[in-house]
Amino acid sequence: MSQDRSSGPGEGTTARNAVPAGRAVRVRVPATSANLGPGFDSLGLALSLYDEVVVRVRPEPGATVTVDGVGAGEVATDDSNLVVRAVRRGLEHAGVTQPGLDLHARNAIPHGRGLGSSAAAIVAGLMAARGLLEGIVDLEASTLLTLATEMEGHPDNVAPALFGGLTIAWMTAEGPAYKRLLVHRGVSPVVFVPTSTLSTKLARSLQPASVPHEDAAFNVSRSALLVAALIQSPELLLAATEDRLHQAYRASAMPETDALIRLLRQHGLAAVVSGAGPSLLVLGSDPAQRLTAADLVRRHGESDWRALMLAVDLGGATVNPHSALEAEPA
Repeated sequence: MSQDRSSGPGEGTTARNAVPAGRAVRVRVPATSANLGPGFDSLGLALSLYDEVVVRVRPEPGATVTVDGVGAGEVATDDSNLVVRAVRRGLEHAGVTQPGLDLHARNAIPHGRGLGSSAAAIVAGLMAARGLLEGIVDLEASTLLTLATEMEGHPDNVAPALFGGLTIAWMTAEGPAYKRLLVHRGVSPVVFVPTSTLSTKLARSLQPASVPHEDAAFNVSRSALLVAALIQSPELLLAATEDRLHQAYRASAMPETDALIRLLRQHGLAAVVSGAGPSLLVLGSDPAQRLTAADLVRRHGESDWRALMLAVDLGGATVNPHSALEAEPA
């Protein structure tokens, strides 16, 4: 994996470079689930639920945003929109003149529920910048990861959103790095999404500044086992998803999530909090376990939970040219 750690404009570029008016790209970005139990702030999984964005350069300055699906009527529709900010960050890094932008998003990733919606928005914008810059400046994969991590604050969600599959992400003195792994075909994810939301900031505030040595050692062993379970031995997923670093501390902020996870695990299902929650993720070792989990949540959940039977996304974020004659995201 090449490591481009530079943070300034692309080599050989100046502010005189500009993206031609009318150029447009279509981006698709998967949802992600981070932590996966013991892999706190390091493991992430890309899932087959997608936000799609079309970004078009226009002669007029500023930005206009329209949104269908999740976030319609809620997210910002001007230059303060997170996707627009990410597009502009990518263009800024490349040293090109900031153009006017028209952006149309069709979102399916729930907001504030632990499925990487902010990471998806950031990655969508940076990938759009990469596509708009084709033939002008090349934004390398490592540069995209660095910029996305700077905006998100940590790489555990942006890495799988960018690259797909199972990712291990970590920070070095030079910046973020990652390793992408293929997941065993028997792994069958199902996500249960509640109507309630939970901010990542609140969830993080509930964790202590330090943990007992034995708990840290416990999670080291389970994280290593989880990688083996996901890529080779799904029958070990229940033991591999045990956690002592974050889920118990955050349980008070999402009591129903915690109760359902305990119930599912009592029935032999590898249930964990998805990201910061309150959604929960079950990593089935075969498709039948997803149906068992859905039945248990339906019968024992106190509120409405939406079951999403998903696959592991293998490709990560994609960007393609978009013609004005093409339909908007479907």
